[in-house]
Amino acid sequence: MTTDTALLTLAGLGVYHGVNPAMGWLFAVSRGMQERSRRAVFRSLVPIAIGHEASIALVALLVIALSTTTDPMALRIGAAMALIAFGIFRFIKPRAHFRWTSMRVSDRELGVWSFLMSTAHGAGLMVAPVVLGIEASNNSHDDMAMLTGPIDATAIGVAVHVLAMVAVMAAIAFVVYERVGLQVLRRAWLNTDQVWAGAFILAGIVTLTS
Repeated sequence: MTTDTALLTLAGLGVYHGVNPAMGWLFAVSRGMQERSRRAVFRSLVPIAIGHEASIALVALLVIALSTTTDPMALRIGAAMALIAFGIFRFIKPRAHFRWTSMRVSDRELGVWSFLMSTAHGAGLMVAPVVLGIEASNNSHDDMAMLTGPIDATAIGVAVHVLAMVAVMAAIAFVVYERVGLQVLRRAWLNTDQVWAGAFILAGIVTLTS
């Protein structure tokens, strides 16, 4: 996987996370309606993005640290097995995630919620094979990876991922808040749990066989 491909993959995952209501746009719309403020909708996206990025950065840094002390093949197999195991777990227990007791939270609490939700949903874990791909590109003298270094290339990738997520999340939150309203969720709920679980298993298989 080249660094350019890795960035596109992270951007695609960001779009998916932006669409998924469990990652935060539903929370942002709810806060906006509670405060009757469009500004509250968009203000909520900041702590959501920070919490999400922290979850992903934690896994990315862990992968980079392990890559300096662990055999690359063993690390790849370990990452693949973790992805497959987590995907199976999500199939069995799709509702297993952190829950908040109230929709009325501060920005700091919303950031913590986003970190916990992203971690529970495996958002950080999903970037592991992409980070491994960036590491492999660096070792194979990929131009961008060699120019920026593995940590910088990974940081750029995480930033691209979060920017893509926030852009999609902001667009959906705006449309729901301004035009649709939360009553649409009574008629049509976008359930992405099985798709997400399947994506983990597929990512694990690809990581294992690549």
